[in-house]
Amino acid sequence: MSLQVLPQVSLKPFNTFGVDVQARLFAEAHSDADVRDALAYAAEHDVPLLVIGGGSNLLLTADIQSLVLRMATRGIRILSDDGSKVVIEAEAGEPWHPFVQHTLAQGLSGLENLSLIPGTVGAAPMQNIGAYGVEIKDVFAGLTALDRQTGTLRDFSLEECNFAYRDSLFKQEPGRWLILRVRFLLDRAAPLHLEYGPVRQRLTEQGIDHPTATDVSQAICSIRNEKLPDPAVLGNAGSFFKNPLVPAALVAQLKGEFPDLVAYAQPDGQMKLAAGWLIERAGWKGFREADAGVHKLQALVLVNYGSATGLQLLHLAQRIQKDISERFHVDLEMEPNRY
Repeated sequence: MSLQVLPQVSLKPFNTFGVDVQARLFAEAHSDADVRDALAYAAEHDVPLLVIGGGSNLLLTADIQSLVLRMATRGIRILSDDGSKVVIEAEAGEPWHPFVQHTLAQGLSGLENLSLIPGTVGAAPMQNIGAYGVEIKDVFAGLTALDRQTGTLRDFSLEECNFAYRDSLFKQEPGRWLILRVRFLLDRAAPLHLEYGPVRQRLTEQGIDHPTATDVSQAICSIRNEKLPDPAVLGNAGSFFKNPLVPAALVAQLKGEFPDLVAYAQPDGQMKLAAGWLIERAGWKGFREADAGVHKLQALVLVNYGSATGLQLLHLAQRIQKDISERFHVDLEMEPNRY
């Protein structure tokens, strides 16, 4: 077996909150064979297997009594190219933002609105990541996953993934599917998505009237850098809460009390509220208790100022949930996976 399994490893470098907990066992997978070796090792030693990517969607609240397998597989390849549309495949361990930049360097558009999102390619379909009007499902061409129950490989189509807002089959069946590689359908001449006001405004400020996909990516990177803290500087997991979907009747009721409520109509008749607005309006923006806090510029982001524990961050999140529920009758759902 080529897989190197190490005992008692700190996971602080492997989660963007920078929470210092220990993994009972730790290994990195650089190939499909390593993944299979990890599954076999976990079964032979009767320990659970926890698979992680970039650690940007994790809240670790205690030492992990599992074999933690970090996906570190790398590789990018073009599978088809008709001169306009291109299917490109990336291994699960490829860091997401550098992959986006690679596609832009090849003259391919489609992923530019998803620039600067932390994490890995393999984690992207798990929660159907999205930003500035684009979600993974909009550019998805398939993926290959290992069924941990049977050990067989399966290719998934768009329809089979059950993508929804920050959701997918892979979240609905936790622990079953281990994503190995993902495919995207990109385009050399696709129309750009400029519906979100801040993007168009930033391009206008830069004097760009006819933007390229790279221009859009750079504009979004500058916006995100202003709004969101760099995990390398201040521990965080990006947006901590999902934007809640609520009945239109509740929005109408809330607007009577809060005329500036931010809400977006959805195709199914529901309304999507801006969780950040709710949290800021409730007075949590900039809140800090010990080293756990809410970012001073973006109320949707919980931060670790240095030595906060996962439990401290979790308790803060729960207090915010309770307050929002009592004030607005809206239930906020946490985005990070908690262990």
